[in-house]
This record gives sequence, C-alpha cells and structure tokens, in this order.
Amino acid sequence: MAAPRWARTVLVVVNPAAGAVDAALVDEVTRHCRSWTDDLGLVTAQDPGETEDAAAKAYENGVDAIVVLGGDGTTRAVASGIARARSRSPHGPGANSGAMLNLPAGTGNSFYREIWSDHPWQQALRAALATERPRIRGIDMARIVELDTLVLLGACSGLVAEALVTAGRLPQVPGRERYRQAVAQTLRTFRPYPGRVTVDGVVVHEGTAVLANVGGGRYRGGQFKVLPRSELDDGLLDVCVVGGELDPAALPGLTADGSHLERPECVYARGRRITLERTDGEPLTFEHDGELPAADADRYTIGVLPDILPVLAPPRT
Repeated sequence: MAAPRWARTVLVVVNPAAGAVDAALVDEVTRHCRSWTDDLGLVTAQDPGETEDAAAKAYENGVDAIVVLGGDGTTRAVASGIARARSRSPHGPGANSGAMLNLPAGTGNSFYREIWSDHPWQQALRAALATERPRIRGIDMARIVELDTLVLLGACSGLVAEALVTAGRLPQVPGRERYRQAVAQTLRTFRPYPGRVTVDGVVVHEGTAVLANVGGGRYRGGQFKVLPRSELDDGLLDVCVVGGELDPAALPGLTADGSHLERPECVYARGRRITLERTDGEPLTFEHDGELPAADADRYTIGVLPDILPVLAPPRT
C-alpha cells in the first residue's frame, strides 16, 4: 500500500553553512521526503536574498510544501519570501500552497521549538508530509517600517542586541555556547539605555531599559523565554520591556523560565503596532531575528502582518 500523502510537490531549501548541515543530513531528509511526494526539488542557498527569492518563486509556482534545512536565519529568509509572494498575489495558488516546515539544523532553532517543541525532526517531517490531511497554521509575521524588513521570531533593543555585537567577535565559539558567552561578556560593561516604548499609540514605558523585545516567538536564542505569553497566530505582537532598575545580570536566569514577568521592573503588553525609541539622541542598538541592521536610527516601528505565513504544524490532539 502506498504511503499517505498530500503534497504533490516539495522543495527542500538547504543552507550548507548552517551549523548542523552536512551531506549525510541532506541525504536523509531528501530520502524521507521522496517517500511522501511525487516531485521533489532541492535548492542550495546561503545568501539570504537568494534564499528569499527561491522561496517566493516556489510559492508562485504552486509548490505544496517548502522544507527548510538550516537555522533561524534561513527560516526567516524562506518565511519572508513566502510572505512577500502571498502579499503580491493574495488570490494566488491557495491558502495551503507553499506551506513551510523548518527542520532544526542551525544554532538556536527557536522557530522549530515554537512549532514542534523538542520532537525529533524525523517525527516532525513524517507528521507534516505522511498524511492526507496536514495541519497548516496561519502564522503572524511583522514588518519593521524603517527598514521594510519582515520579522519572524522577534526584534529587540538593548542587551540582546548588544550581545549579538559581542557574539560577532567570538567566531571560534560554536552554537548556543557562543551566545551564552556573548551575554556574559556583554553584562560586564552593559548599561541600561534611556528609552520609550509605545503600543498602538499608548506609551507603556518611558525611562531606562535593559531591553525591549517584540514578537513573535516565545523564545530567543533557542533558550531564553522572553515572551512566554506570546501566540504565533493571534494577530497581535507582544512586547516585554525590562526596566533599568532590574540588575541585567539576573535576566538570563529569569528568562530561562519566564519568571521575569513576576518582577515589577518588567512591563508586558500586546498590540498591532509597537515603536521602540532611544530618547537621548544616540542610535538604538537593535536586532531582528538575530540580524543587526546597518542603520543608526534612534527608533524602530514594528507592525503585525496577521495570518501571512502558512506553516506545517503537529496534528491536534
């Protein structure tokens, strides 16, 4: 008896530079995929722009499922390509076309954890493809107005962004350990910045801040649960502001389980449009999905894009 299947066409997008990607993994993933599709394609792309273009083209050509083999950066590029293609063609191939499945082959793998928890990737791949009725969730993304850039997991000012600057100076340290060391080094000299956070036109914080994180995903860096109340498909963005009164050194431990929200120095809010500002005229240190923009702006505005990304998800239980 033939294996159950729904996806006539599947494209695997591989980032060969991702931390866990090697020839054996690519072979294993494609072997599994061939069991559950009639037409399998493979694209190797390392440049984010090239990756985004490949995903957009796949969506426009009506590919049923796009499997991402890479880290969170590759996943964001594929997601951006699908979302932009859907925005250009709202009546295009269909709601279930171009459904994304990312497999954990990077450093943080935060988005995989959001969707599939700690399930092995083989189990996720089978649940997504070896079925006649896949579960496809419409996931929200966000757009940074000043950069015209799409965001999948989140954007953050302050400590998280400054730790990424430090991580860039630690190329010899692998994986999550690099970010852990970067946070530890950054904390030695970190000072809160003067800022303001506005949600749908209402100021929710004004004063010093350790960070302001907007999302998106509950996790950042694959391990820090900064937005524990966030839902990926509620049409809203969550923001957590950690005030400057909180000792920054306590934050890694508090965000391990989300207990920072119990502290009076933290503000948590939801809305459709969130603005992060630095109020002393200096540039705001800012990152989105682990990327540091070249711009030296003192404010960034982030707006939600509801139900823009079709994502293959575990079946309901």
